[in-house]
Amino acid sequence: MNIDSGTGTPRFQSLRVYKSTLILAYQSFGVVYGDLSISPIYVYKSTFSGRLQLHEDDDEIFGVLSLVFWTLTLIPLLKYIIFVLGADDNGEGGTFALYSLLCRRAKVGLLNSPYIAYEQTSNCDTENFTIETNTSALIKEFFEKHHSSRIILFLAVLLGTSMVIGDGVLTPTMSVLSAVSGVQTKVPNLHENYTVFIACIVIVGLFSLQHYGTHRVGFLFAPVLIAWLVCISAVGIYNIILWNPHVFRALSPYYIYNFFKVRGKDGWSSLGGIVLCITGAEAMFADLGHFSKLSLRMAFTGVVYPCLILAYMGEAAYLSKHKADLQRSFYKAIPEFIFWPVFIIATLATVVGSQAIISATFSIISQCRSLKCFPCVKIIHKSSEIHGQVYIPEVNWCLMVLCLAVTIGFKDTEHIGNAYGLAVITVMFVTTCLMFLVITTIWKRTTLAALSFVAIFGSVELLYFSSCLVKILRGGWLPLLISLIVLSMMCTWHYGTSKKQDFELQNKVCLDQLLSLSPSLGIVRVPGIGLVCSNVSYGVPPMFAHFVTNFPAFHRILIFVSMQSLMVPKVPPHEQFMISRIGPPEYRLFQCVVRYGYKDDRESYEFENRLIVRVAEFLQCEGLKENNVRELVEARESGVAYMIGHTCVVARRPSPLLKKVAIDFVYGFLRRNFRRPAVALGIPHEALIEVGMVYHV
Repeated sequence: MNIDSGTGTPRFQSLRVYKSTLILAYQSFGVVYGDLSISPIYVYKSTFSGRLQLHEDDDEIFGVLSLVFWTLTLIPLLKYIIFVLGADDNGEGGTFALYSLLCRRAKVGLLNSPYIAYEQTSNCDTENFTIETNTSALIKEFFEKHHSSRIILFLAVLLGTSMVIGDGVLTPTMSVLSAVSGVQTKVPNLHENYTVFIACIVIVGLFSLQHYGTHRVGFLFAPVLIAWLVCISAVGIYNIILWNPHVFRALSPYYIYNFFKVRGKDGWSSLGGIVLCITGAEAMFADLGHFSKLSLRMAFTGVVYPCLILAYMGEAAYLSKHKADLQRSFYKAIPEFIFWPVFIIATLATVVGSQAIISATFSIISQCRSLKCFPCVKIIHKSSEIHGQVYIPEVNWCLMVLCLAVTIGFKDTEHIGNAYGLAVITVMFVTTCLMFLVITTIWKRTTLAALSFVAIFGSVELLYFSSCLVKILRGGWLPLLISLIVLSMMCTWHYGTSKKQDFELQNKVCLDQLLSLSPSLGIVRVPGIGLVCSNVSYGVPPMFAHFVTNFPAFHRILIFVSMQSLMVPKVPPHEQFMISRIGPPEYRLFQCVVRYGYKDDRESYEFENRLIVRVAEFLQCEGLKENNVRELVEARESGVAYMIGHTCVVARRPSPLLKKVAIDFVYGFLRRNFRRPAVALGIPHEALIEVGMVYHV
């Protein structure tokens, strides 16, 4: 009997795994590597846009090429592909995933849920915990004793997140404008206003297509990127053979030493342009949830990395013989007979690269909103298979307006490149700092191993960061301004929301006390089901007590619903609803805690059906009579009403001025101008009961 004939045999399963991995690797070209792959268009131009000039010898060219090679090797290849991809949070990656892992496993975060009983899910990490090390214990004890350290860590995570959102503005601007400006190679007299106009048209078209979702146009992405990588690697090989076969010598680190020795401060200043060669490296980790570690590693090491190295080497070989073509070196290095096809592919590739960071921005904001770090916005899930493919209309149009403003305002890529580099390297350094905590507290490795990781990668990133920082006045202020605005908004929203939740927990009412007042209040029960939505996981929220004392009636079946965000990516559907009974059966009162992960879809309009089904299952598990389930069905036929608080949060009079500004003005402005919770939850307007209250926090 042939053991390989069945579909469940090890050989068949291995072939299926290989096929799945290859398909994922193919798809990753269009989603993950677009931004990283288009960087050759502008790296050399940005590097030599300052005081760094070319001389008769090739010291500068070989030095820059050597820096590009070793930067690509150290950061994307060694840091992300080998190490950081291993720090996933149940298959999810990104800054928030690292923070979630630390919050849940090391208890060092500010977002640790106070409802520990609701934290555990079946898909949480189940791997065996290693023995606690002295370093791990000391770090956990330090964060436990010093609340300010958890605040600083939280702010660092939000800083990295806000910089990624800033990338959503800078990436389309930088990539599209760089690609379109290549037309001036063939039409040198074309005014820059025309290239800016063309870039604006491409940007408007890019953002106008976002509502279709990446799953609609995704089949175009991978072929475009693969064609692009084939083009730049082939052109690179052509230029190496034709102009300077000795360019391979630049791979030696000696040329880095010689570069700084000869150029000194000017060489250090040029690092702000060289860092652009690793733009998009963070996407490999951020988009891990859409793919697998093996597929990302295969695609990068087998295709992306060698193609990029050949492209940079070929352009350096061309520059060594054509120093006058410095500002147009990428397009000048393309052979005449294939210029226009490569130009078209380059423009399409920049759209793909921009699409990747825009989609990542939507995903990050969705995660921030789930963790109460961003106001309510409309989130549309564009794919039932890939939960990370979301579309946020408000954010999309804001990004488009900002991209157009930056394109029209700066017009050239030099200042945009300065801004771009600072945003990119800041995110990477935040990841390095978080990895130190992961290595010591999660992986339980020695302090020496963690310090070695930070020393190797952090020192390189700080060197690039220092170079970008001195260019604040030449465009570097832009990502700082964007991140400051986004960071302030996220911090204020989180602070105001936490104060609002604290008020509700401190002023919740004991149900027995409320029911004891029923005779004096004359409370009556009306037909139907009432869903009281609040942040209180047990007890009666103050807004319901306020409602009953003023309008002494509520539904025959009452369910107190509390939605809790857990520091896990996704909660299994069968574990999302936790039903319990309040009081004796004749009260017909229930408590439901609805648990969501930061990647879960909260916009499902099946919420009501799922909730009532779970309550019916709970009644059946109790072993009660069938008429209890029948009462539930009859009550639903009478109607379902949602009760939600319409609160006004204000700071107490003796509060500090800063708190008053944050709560009364900023938080109040955000609550008035973003979507209300009832709209965000998709509650039917005709079934909504809003209870007005003022919270003095």
